[in-house]
Amino acid sequence: MLILVTGGAGYIGSHTCKALAQAGFTPVVLDNFSTGHLWAVRWGEVITGDLADRELLVHVLKKYDIQAVVHFAASIEAGESMRRPDKYFRNNFINTLNLLEAMVETGVNRLIFSSTCAIYGEPQWLPLTENHPQNPVNPYGESKRAIEQALHWFSQAYGMQYAALRYFNAAGADLAGELGECHDPETHLIPRVLLALLAGTEIQIFGTDYDTPDGTAVRDFIHVADLAQAHVQALHYVQKNQDNLAVNLGTGRGYSVREVIAAVEQVTGQRVRVRETARRLGDAPMLVADVTLAQRELGWRCHHSDLHTIVQTAWKWHQGTYAKVQN
Repeated sequence: MLILVTGGAGYIGSHTCKALAQAGFTPVVLDNFSTGHLWAVRWGEVITGDLADRELLVHVLKKYDIQAVVHFAASIEAGESMRRPDKYFRNNFINTLNLLEAMVETGVNRLIFSSTCAIYGEPQWLPLTENHPQNPVNPYGESKRAIEQALHWFSQAYGMQYAALRYFNAAGADLAGELGECHDPETHLIPRVLLALLAGTEIQIFGTDYDTPDGTAVRDFIHVADLAQAHVQALHYVQKNQDNLAVNLGTGRGYSVREVIAAVEQVTGQRVRVRETARRLGDAPMLVADVTLAQRELGWRCHHSDLHTIVQTAWKWHQGTYAKVQN
């Protein structure tokens, strides 16, 4: 079965392509390489193209007899979305409409959607459940929420089957060291700490006065391999069931910025230089997932998402393959 993976050259997309291939599917990657990397496409064919090109989408869906779509392609930086909301609504929402319309035209009716916990906004309770009110605090989260709403109505009108997977903090690297996180600029905490360590520079801690056990922000980190496996299980779900699904993907356990830094020091045996600074606008004190629904409906469990394994695999990647692809 051929599966179209939009944004399959990116961090989570490339790991998911590997998981799909291991599960017996054949991924076909469509990526415009604005942020993805050709070296990350190792499983299945790759097509350079953009979701804005509706004719290309129809052509690809027909040519490869695509049976389902796993949709990652999007702009993902919340801070940038505050400065450029037009980019986020165009690239995330409008381009996804192009994809959905092309799917309807070609009779492809199964979609796994890369959503986000950013659709919830400021937590009213923790851990966050799927029925938490949705009040995004930035255009990134708003664009993802709009896509989830569009999926609901496309399902009503055209019979589209979908699973929306609301990620918390993806982290870590491929267990075999073949793939890992490589963003420019890098905004995610764990790779920022590792890159600062490799460069001999300091890492900023944004806010030390939160109402958390050590004063720093707490996040729910999920290993990218566990996240990738959830997409495979979501694909099986939409193949076997007639109903749609929206689930959180996390661990249910949060770690603070200081705990992450301590884990990096333990794994690497090196001291991390830190500089404390003010909070960033819009950062919640704590974000932790309730993953009961994903466990029940998908039969999904985390196997690699303890903090030590996350940091260890990321460190191996940044010392090895990451350094090579940067040269």
